[in-house]
Amino acid sequence: MNDLKTTPLNAFHRELGARMVPFGGWDMPVQYSGIIAEHIAVREAAGLFDVSHMGELLVSGKEAEKFLNFLVTNDVSKLTVGKALYTIMCQPDGGCVDDIIIYKTKEDTFFICINAGNADKDAQWVAEKATDFECDVINLSAQYGQLAIQGPKAIEILQSCDVDSELSNIDRFCCKDAILCGVEVLLSRTGYTGEDGFEIYCPASETEKLARHILEKGTPMGLVPAGLGARDSLRLEAGYPLYGHEISEVITPLQAKLGWVVKLKKECDFIGKEALLKEKESGPDYTVVFFTLNDRRIARQGTEILLDGNVVGKTLSGTQSPIIKKPIGSALVKSEVAKSDSLYVDLRGHKINLDVKRPPLHKS
Repeated sequence: MNDLKTTPLNAFHRELGARMVPFGGWDMPVQYSGIIAEHIAVREAAGLFDVSHMGELLVSGKEAEKFLNFLVTNDVSKLTVGKALYTIMCQPDGGCVDDIIIYKTKEDTFFICINAGNADKDAQWVAEKATDFECDVINLSAQYGQLAIQGPKAIEILQSCDVDSELSNIDRFCCKDAILCGVEVLLSRTGYTGEDGFEIYCPASETEKLARHILEKGTPMGLVPAGLGARDSLRLEAGYPLYGHEISEVITPLQAKLGWVVKLKKECDFIGKEALLKEKESGPDYTVVFFTLNDRRIARQGTEILLDGNVVGKTLSGTQSPIIKKPIGSALVKSEVAKSDSLYVDLRGHKINLDVKRPPLHKS
């Protein structure tokens, strides 16, 4: 326990009765009132998440855009000030280093959100790759806290707080500097649940003040604190990838069906481009699919996917959907059988067919 990192809200979580668990080297809340209740609250009203374990980098300078376009698969040159971009950093062989969001906050200045479990690795990767470019890379992770408010009432709740901006004027995947409860923050209309909402980047020392303010305003409108358990089931329902599951060093963006963020025709080269070009031309050998099960049993990560008794893949993620009240999951399977309606898992002697669906699973 003593080796775990803590977010600025650690004592606050314990005050709220959260169950804490180790996650990627951090002491994090997995649930408060319960995963199912928190999940449903996000789908029907709103949830407030502590995501301060995520990392933040600042890339700035004359060649910042040129560098980032070399670093990632998406086209950074399309970004204008106030816009955000979801993209992937790839290895030369096409495997994923991480999926990230890049914000263009000023001309030649970019703010990057990286995954918590990869933060140290990502920061080192970015710094190493930047050496041939005229730009600076600063790791700001220790200076920032981050909150996420998600759900159909998220905007109404956040607008009721002491904020100086009209939130409805901020489009999806756009960001804006704002004053929230007297604190300078970066508001981003993004999230990881499949619902509308905002991610709030703030000084680490002000995170608890903001969390208390938002909860005080939002609780009468149905806002609840939500933990990692609900965050995972929500993102899986929505069909969002989690590093180490649907994307990884051995699962490429094309296999993960994230080809829409791989701009092979952009003018500049980028790390992994040659490998991804070859993979696109030949077609990926494996592909990620999402599924539901007409059973009560959950196919956990690593469960073999079978066809006619032969192993054709494995489960990447699996949980219970509180919305459709069925087990759901994702799997990496051979591309040639991905559309078969005869894929199944064997769970303790029970053969259960996969109902492969296009996400979001809860809206299918």
